[in-house]
Amino acid sequence: MCAGIGVHSGAHVRLVLSPAPVDSGIVFIRTDVRGVDSTIRAHADSISQTRNCTSISNAAGVELATIEHLMSACAGLGVDNLMVEVDGPELPILDGSSAPFVQVLLNAGIRQQHVNQRVIRILQPIEVRMGAKSAALLPAEDFDGLDMDVTIRFADPAIGVQRRHVQLTPQAFLSDIADARTFGFLADVEVMRAAGLGRGASMDNTLVVDGGRVVNPEGLRFDDEFVRHKMLDAVGDLAMAGAPICGRFVADQPGHALNARLVRALLDTPEAWCWEQGVGREIERDTTAERVAAVG
Repeated sequence: MCAGIGVHSGAHVRLVLSPAPVDSGIVFIRTDVRGVDSTIRAHADSISQTRNCTSISNAAGVELATIEHLMSACAGLGVDNLMVEVDGPELPILDGSSAPFVQVLLNAGIRQQHVNQRVIRILQPIEVRMGAKSAALLPAEDFDGLDMDVTIRFADPAIGVQRRHVQLTPQAFLSDIADARTFGFLADVEVMRAAGLGRGASMDNTLVVDGGRVVNPEGLRFDDEFVRHKMLDAVGDLAMAGAPICGRFVADQPGHALNARLVRALLDTPEAWCWEQGVGREIERDTTAERVAAVG
């Protein structure tokens, strides 16, 4: 279990992670909602909004916001069957990265289930664009997993142009991606809050950029923390395809909307990919800890 505030709603929320059977996928349950179906599947078909976060909803209109950092932790560690109970409209932001969610999962222990995990293997290029922004999934070359090449471009010199390449494994996720925090610009605060966003944001959970500098007293965790966080978001958003992706992800200025459009294009182009039996991935075995998650 963990608790915190939602970065956009400002609401205090608690979540509980529980194990789920093979082929359950990741399922969210709004425990504060009564009288209607409060279960929401973590899948592209459930995505309802991508402004500043990834939100999902079900047919009953029950919504849940800011799922991407937990989804990223699950995808990074190879967790694909999990039940998440949450008592509010948004997942907690915690420190703005995936690291606290990773710690919850690892502290509880991850076990491998006795069924091979299915993966999506990219066979043909799939590309989407939104103005100057682009994202593509390409066939794998020299890595049998998700090979990520991400570039970001910001006018503020505190960020500028940053590019990073990571071949995604659990170890690479833990060392290169999981600790990277979300970020925002001080000049945008009033506009965001007027739109009902960022009510829970603070320097405890967000890297704040203003006039060419990072305002947070502790500074950056990595010199290129900004592009690493964009990779973190992409890992979580791509997990909405419903299975791990084996291929190359190449993106220039990605965001939640672009990532969601790419996943939708993937699922709508069945000739560009195929199902393939993979193998279970295992991070850590702990025979005494309570099991809260299982790898396929």
